[in-house]
Amino acid sequence: MDLRTALQSVMKKATTHDGLANGLCDGAKAIVQHVAALCILVEDCDQSDYVKLIEALCVEHNVHPITVPVSKIVGEWAGLQRVIAEGRARKVVGCSCHVIKDHGVELEGSNIVK
Repeated sequence: MDLRTALQSVMKKATTHDGLANGLCDGAKAIVQHVAALCILVEDCDQSDYVKLIEALCVEHNVHPITVPVSKIVGEWAGLQRVIAEGRARKVVGCSCHVIKDHGVELEGSNIVK
C-alpha cells in the first residue's frame, strides 16, 4: 500500500467517524487544541499566508504535515462532493487544509501515514 491509497483510506475512515476538520479555521483550531493527529496541506493553494500559518502551527504543536498536489482530489477523499446516480463524484469542492483528529479504528493505512 502506497502513501496515496493509505491517506485516502484514513481520510475516508476519519470522515465516517467525524474526525476530520476541513478548512483553515477548523484545522487551526484542531491543531491548537492538541487534538490533531495529522495535517494535510494542498500545494495548489492560492493563499500562501494560509500555508505558512498552518505549517507554523504544525511545527509549534508537533503535528506532521503532509503535502498533496491537487485540492480537488483531497476534497473528494474528504467527502466534499455530490454523488450522482451513477456513483460518480460531481461538484467536488477543493479545500486547502484538512486535519485528521480521529481516524476511528486502526487500519493498515494509518500505520503507513504515521
